Amino acid sequence: MKILIVGCGKIGSTLLASLTNEGHDIVAIDMDPAVITELTNIHDVMGICGNGVDSDILIEAGVKDAELFIAVTGSDEFNMLSCFIAKKLGASHTIARIRTPEYNDDSLTFMKEQLELSLSINPEFLAAQVLFNVLKSPSAVKIETFSGRHLEMVELRLKPDSIFDGVKLSELREKYKAKVLICCVKRGDDMFIPDGNFILRGNDTIGITATHAEIQKFFKAAGMLKKQARNVMLLGGSRTAVYLSEMLLSIGCNVKIIEKDLTKAKVLCETLPGAVIINGDGAQQELLVEEGIKDLDAFVSLTGADEENILISIFASSQGVPKTISKVNREELVTMAEKLGVDTVVSPKKMISDQLVSYARALQNSLGSNVETLYKLMDGDAEALEFNVVADARINGIPLKDLKLKSNILIAGIIRDSKTVIPGGNDVILAGDRVVVIAAGQKLSDLSDILK
Repeated sequence: MKILIVGCGKIGSTLLASLTNEGHDIVAIDMDPAVITELTNIHDVMGICGNGVDSDILIEAGVKDAELFIAVTGSDEFNMLSCFIAKKLGASHTIARIRTPEYNDDSLTFMKEQLELSLSINPEFLAAQVLFNVLKSPSAVKIETFSGRHLEMVELRLKPDSIFDGVKLSELREKYKAKVLICCVKRGDDMFIPDGNFILRGNDTIGITATHAEIQKFFKAAGMLKKQARNVMLLGGSRTAVYLSEMLLSIGCNVKIIEKDLTKAKVLCETLPGAVIINGDGAQQELLVEEGIKDLDAFVSLTGADEENILISIFASSQGVPKTISKVNREELVTMAEKLGVDTVVSPKKMISDQLVSYARALQNSLGSNVETLYKLMDGDAEALEFNVVADARINGIPLKDLKLKSNILIAGIIRDSKTVIPGGNDVILAGDRVVVIAAGQKLSDLSDILK
């Protein structure tokens, strides 16, 4: 599929790498010649140095043949105009990065209709939603939701002395009386899609799928349930911090934001009257102690510096904060942060990349069982995909135990008429269902791809 990407900063370059790995024909457009040179040296893509709202540049890039056009520069207005021109020049589908809060209110639907946008993306808002979900259920390292929250997948990092150490998966559901499914396990550098005979070990990272209620029931029975975070401190007054604060305040949480820039701190006071805003340097440990870091339920570091986020989160953990979260965009630092003890690491650019890879796969296979949602799991070693099942799907009506699945594939959930089924061997998939599949080492574009 031919895809044009305008704007090759953090989001654009990450997206370009992901879509190139998916096998798409990519054209990168950016006004910085050094950026284009670097990208074309690293990736097998065509690069054009120029303005993404210049029709001549877009025509040169082959916009009329583009199935997908994505504008992710730092300017919302530029992105919207670029998509509008691309659509008029023949691009089939257009996606714009739109971050400004004023554009993401009720007027967004109107703008999308008038500009004929297929999709708008807001990395900061998406990151805030992910953080909010984790703070509501802090027992988990990561939470992904499917089909309007009817099914959740949580990642959980087992402690070395975990009560699950040495337990066979077939014994878990019976022992804890919860309808959950352990769908993937990462042990060191190895990734497993386990069966009932798989035995868990301390330090494993496990993926669990179930409804929210069943997951909470499981955590409670296992003595691992942590209370919802109520006292939360945020480091850095970014857009993500504002979105997250609004969500937390709406459910009665106490929110305190440490912001170094005085002007930004004053704006935060006006924007978030329900939060406590402190103008100061959060890298100063004395300030954090003075502001009550030892009494927190959660600490979330959202500055623009990955290293600072990691180090201060480690300090917060050393002060006894039960839940620490860092925003980390550099991929090579994510694993390091987790090994150093940061509970949860989020990367807005990776979230957007996953969302658009999912969108591209759905476009590629518009007549089949479309990919509705895609998440990268276990540091990218596995994928969780949600498919919308069509009437003539090859697997319809066949008991799951009779399906010949490829290796490292697991059907993790079926959502039917707003009811969630954690499937067993006798369950069947029907037209209209939404099916969640876990895959390791496989690229799935259609539900039939799970079959041998």
